[in-house]
Amino acid sequence: MRLRTEMPEFEGATEWLNGEVSKDQLIGDKPTLVHFWSVSCQLCKDAMPNINQFRDDYKDELNVIAVHMPRSEKDLDLDQIKDVAAEHGIIQPIFVDNQHKLTDAYENQYVPAYYVFDSEGKLRHFQAGGDGMKMLTKRVNRVLGK
Repeated sequence: MRLRTEMPEFEGATEWLNGEVSKDQLIGDKPTLVHFWSVSCQLCKDAMPNINQFRDDYKDELNVIAVHMPRSEKDLDLDQIKDVAAEHGIIQPIFVDNQHKLTDAYENQYVPAYYVFDSEGKLRHFQAGGDGMKMLTKRVNRVLGK
């Protein structure tokens, strides 16, 4: 997905956890962080406290949406996804993408992966991997005009 590309629609979820959101609800409101993770990804679990802190610190200024992207057949178990989400404090909406519909729309190949969209829904930053919270914070602050 190239910079300035428009945010894809949130279509094709196997299930939504913690509430469902649409692209229309996010556009025009405030910037949005979409983060991809998987129950079988240790880097994702290691990064989750940072994402949760980030979500809480920016709760009034930033939408945060999680996308569960399965990497194997074992990752398709909804109960396991719910358990890991609860264990790691993922309280933001979770798009369960067992058919990779949103993953394909984002052309995403990585977990964890982070996409920052401005309030108009244009992609402003992408990064993948467990590290880089400083860079993510810097990019979000830029989109927020700080």
